[in-house]
Amino acid sequence: MALELVSLTPTQALGIPVALVGSVFLALGAQFQHRGVSKNEQEEPPGTKTGLNPKALLALIRRPEWVAGTLMLGLAIVLQLFSLYLAPLTVVQPLGAVALVITAVLNARATGTKLGAPTIRAVALCVGGIGLFVSVAALTTTTVPIHDLQLIIVLIILGAVLTILALSFGFFRRKFTTLSYISAAGVLFGFVATLAKVVIDRVHTLIQFGFHYEPGDGLTFVCVAGLVAAALSGSYFVQSAYSSGPPDLVVAGLTVIDPLIGVSIGISVLGEASSAPIWATPVFLLAGALAVYGVFQLSTRHTSPV
Repeated sequence: MALELVSLTPTQALGIPVALVGSVFLALGAQFQHRGVSKNEQEEPPGTKTGLNPKALLALIRRPEWVAGTLMLGLAIVLQLFSLYLAPLTVVQPLGAVALVITAVLNARATGTKLGAPTIRAVALCVGGIGLFVSVAALTTTTVPIHDLQLIIVLIILGAVLTILALSFGFFRRKFTTLSYISAAGVLFGFVATLAKVVIDRVHTLIQFGFHYEPGDGLTFVCVAGLVAAALSGSYFVQSAYSSGPPDLVVAGLTVIDPLIGVSIGISVLGEASSAPIWATPVFLLAGALAVYGVFQLSTRHTSPV
């Protein structure tokens, strides 16, 4: 049986270092934002954490650390979008796991603690799983044209996810844990990456054909609306996660759940792995399982909020 591998073009390969630089800013931004949120929490009266309220969110704007972190995350997003423009979603999206290593080291230095063997092992599982995932993805996936039906399916799934999360948060807000916030944010940002890739490709196509409008192009505006809704909701859950957990755990969840959702959509709905060999599927599943297990292992290392 012939081994069918996909080679990245030089332009697509450039998306990998761009995504890696974005991961550095993601780690730094997460650390600074966590400091700002933590200082806010220290000034709040003790009580049950139920996510950040509007007053707390507004107070964050007056925190220099939080503002600096937000700017760094903004730069990380710009670099991520550029990498998505250059390379397939399944290749560059998982590279954010590099931020986990940087964040784990920064958090250890900030708290004056050493990285113990269990924490190092958990981080290694996350990064190793995602590393295996992206290595196979780089060889077996490629960017393919996205049809309207595929896009409609993604938007319907996003609508269902937003509805479920809104209802869950409305009825079970007091039962939300750090992992609940992280999982919700990771899922939403997975859709953000997917829709961003779609919008970038469609705008690029529109420019190439001289801004000739087609009936299906109206879906692009729906994508932008869905992207904004997912990004705002995900950002709220991230800030709430910072208020109840350490930054390395938050980044671990985001850099694992986010790409797993994004890549799963890329593979199952957008067809980016349509030419992948049969052996790639079990490897994808194994790599994803290792990464998720690493997140749960890391969560057991932080039994109390920072």
